[in-house]
Amino acid sequence: MKSRVIRTNLMICVAGILLSSCQQHDGKLPYIGEREIIDGDTQYYTIPGFKYVNQDSVEISSELLSGVPYVADFFFTSCPTICPRVKRQMLRLQERFDDPKELKFLSMSIDYRKDSIPILKRYADKIGIDGDQWYLVQLNKDEVERVANQYFNVAFEDEDAAGGFDHSGRLILVDGKGHVRAHCDGTNPESVDAFANDIELLLDEG
Repeated sequence: MKSRVIRTNLMICVAGILLSSCQQHDGKLPYIGEREIIDGDTQYYTIPGFKYVNQDSVEISSELLSGVPYVADFFFTSCPTICPRVKRQMLRLQERFDDPKELKFLSMSIDYRKDSIPILKRYADKIGIDGDQWYLVQLNKDEVERVANQYFNVAFEDEDAAGGFDHSGRLILVDGKGHVRAHCDGTNPESVDAFANDIELLLDEG
C-alpha cells in the first residue's frame, strides 16, 4: 500500500513538472526539468548517459545518439492496453520523419523477464519498425522506475495491472544534447499531431 501511495505521488509530481512546461513558445521549445546557473551560464537538465543493446544486437548509447534528437517511450511487447495505440502513433511519426540522421526513436521495454533481443526483433519486424532509425531495448529490473523518472515518465511493475506493469503512454522528445524539450500523450492522435509540430520546431533549431 505504501509503495502505491509513493508512486501515486510520483505521478502527481511528474505531471506537475510536465504541465509547468506546457507554455506557449514563440518558435522555440522550452527546456523541461531543473536548471542551474554556473558561471553565468544556464545549465539545463540532461538525460544521464546510457548504454543498451537493441533488437539487432547493436549497442545503442547516449554517445551514439549525441547530436541527434530522439523520441523516447516505455512499453512492453505483450502489453494488452495502451502500447499498441502508442506504437501506431509512433509509426505515424516515423513515416513523417523518416530520415534517421535527423530523428531517432528509442523504445525501452520494461518487461525485463520476457522481452529478450529475439522477442524485440520479432516485434519490430511485425509492426514495421525501421531498425536504422528506431531502437527497441530492454531495461533490467533495477532500471525500470529509475530510467522512467529520468524521462519524467512513470513505469513500474504492478501485479494488479494488466500485463503486470503500470506505465504511461507518454512520448518524450529529447534534443541532440540530451535535454528534454517536449512531450505528448502517445495514445491521443491530436496530442501526437501537436508533438509532431514540436519536432519540426526542434529540427528547425539546427
